[in-house]
Amino acid sequence: MKSIQERNHPLADNLQRIISEKGFKQIAVAEKAGMTGLDLTNIIKGRKIVTACDVMPLAMALGVDANALFRIEGEEST
Repeated sequence: MKSIQERNHPLADNLQRIISEKGFKQIAVAEKAGMTGLDLTNIIKGRKIVTACDVMPLAMALGVDANALFRIEGEEST
């Protein structure tokens, strides 16, 4: 059985990268996505499974397409 961390990858890595690249604070992204800062931290750290209901609010809070959250490094977008 896969761990939560394995299930959330690459989404968790992409969340962290996009937040950093855009200069956002995790708490601001979390609040804009309708979750607590702890919820977002737990998703990124692999302590909470990201659900389908989390994806669109997070993408909107980051100003990216939802597909950007699942992109694998080096993978070309279509």
